[in-house]
Amino acid sequence: MKELPKVYFERLLESSPDIVIAVDRKGTVIFYNDGAEATLGYNAEEILGTHVSRIYPSEEEARRVMAAMRNHGSGDPEFVKNFETEFVNKDGKQVPVAISGSIIVDGKGREQGSVGFAKDIQALRQHEQLVTLGELAVGLAHEINNPLEVLVNHVEMLERYLRQKASADEYEREHDRVDAIKRELRKIQSIVERVGEMADEGDYGRREYLPGRMMTDLGLQEPLTETPALPAPVQAQVSGITVLVVDDDPDIRSSMAGILGSEGCKVIATASGLEALRYVEKQSVDLVLTDVVMPDMDGYELFRELRSRHHGLPVVLMTAYYYDKDHVIKRTKAEGLEDVIYKKPIDPARLLELVESRAGG
Repeated sequence: MKELPKVYFERLLESSPDIVIAVDRKGTVIFYNDGAEATLGYNAEEILGTHVSRIYPSEEEARRVMAAMRNHGSGDPEFVKNFETEFVNKDGKQVPVAISGSIIVDGKGREQGSVGFAKDIQALRQHEQLVTLGELAVGLAHEINNPLEVLVNHVEMLERYLRQKASADEYEREHDRVDAIKRELRKIQSIVERVGEMADEGDYGRREYLPGRMMTDLGLQEPLTETPALPAPVQAQVSGITVLVVDDDPDIRSSMAGILGSEGCKVIATASGLEALRYVEKQSVDLVLTDVVMPDMDGYELFRELRSRHHGLPVVLMTAYYYDKDHVIKRTKAEGLEDVIYKKPIDPARLLELVESRAGG
């Protein structure tokens, strides 16, 4: 096979978008390509003939890279692959890079210098950080939604108690407090939803909140200056309906039972899908209200088992906003549950309407 002329390789190295630098045995730069110039800002005239330590944060770091080439090699010549270090560009900014390099030796095995191919990994690190932050945002939103669901349910029960038991003066006085709690809960819910959206989109704005300190701009609208009117008391007819609530969070189970039980539902609560299946095998229920994310059996698996064993039994799935890593919603929508899936925290009035529509007929 005919070998390509040396000039072909030189042109390839010169035009490579990656940083390619070669030094002699004294560490003097003897080759510096276009990719290095584009990334580091120095032109060839500024670098050629100078010591390679100029592009490192310190001479010690340059020696560390050379030592890695010598110590991590195998065979002849020695080399290192994807060794992470940092260069310093002309503006003094440190640039994270991954170096694949080789010691160059002559026919007698004497070291003549080295050549290194360095890839700028700033974009890769930024991408990894965004992925990590996105996972953190989604996890945080999910974990906040469960206690938020409990708070929404308990505030609803408190509001009902006041309507039924408080005098007109007491109701008017306490109404403002309950309404303030509801308003703040709506703010928290909006924040959680926005965090989930931003994690899904992978894009967000920033703004300064202290001199030199930046924060994520959630892009939320200013809160309403006037308090919206409270909804009218729920008129759903759910008395006598038996609902099986399935959720591994005991506070969710308790608050759901409180909301449904106060309207006359018979509520059975289980902590897992397997417990729910065992119960349904022995007792009749009118509706199953289940969380999506559970340790032993997710909501989709429970839905499929119930559909197989008890065809026609209504199933409603709940999931925290934007928390659906296993695409449960997509799968269940494809199997007929499109209009019965909702995200936590749900409006208690909507919950009762859902129970009535699915199990009250």
